Amino acid sequence: MQTTRLRWTIADLAAFSDNDLNRYEIIDGELFVTKSPHWNHQSSCARISRIIGDWAEKTGLGDVAIAPGIIFSDADNVIPDVVWVSNQRLELLMDTSGHLTGAPELVIEVLSPGEKNVIRDKEKKLLLYSQQGVEEYWICNYIEKTVEVYRSQLANLQLELTLLGQDQLTSPLLPGFNCLVNQLFP
Repeated sequence: MQTTRLRWTIADLAAFSDNDLNRYEIIDGELFVTKSPHWNHQSSCARISRIIGDWAEKTGLGDVAIAPGIIFSDADNVIPDVVWVSNQRLELLMDTSGHLTGAPELVIEVLSPGEKNVIRDKEKKLLLYSQQGVEEYWICNYIEKTVEVYRSQLANLQLELTLLGQDQLTSPLLPGFNCLVNQLFP
């Protein structure tokens, strides 16, 4: 007997309550449900957003957001922890509901403990962001205080380096930006 995998779409999300504390994401038709993140996860998101936001405000080159919805398609709807998008791209990607409909240049996920979270961020989202044209992807680990930096090479996100606490984080997408990795974490 052959079974067919259920493929979720964005329309299916309407059935869920807006009042619960879960985050619902769909990647290639697969539903991912996560509980509210740990305090240090959220604190890391806020720090990352503030540090990149301060740089963005000084340069005027783009904007940063925490947990924006990105609707790539009916079967690919995600909520990355932090994104940076250039002014030019933001104008093209924003829909009338205030969601992004395409890839920001930089996507940042703060890794939560657990095998399912690791698979989602390091495999499923890595592949999705590669396919959608994200230029740079950071996976930040607040427990180990590390940042894995993936950069697009031939339209595929590849691990370029892993930075530790006292290493300087820079990016060719963010001219003049730099900070110590430790600054990103509580």
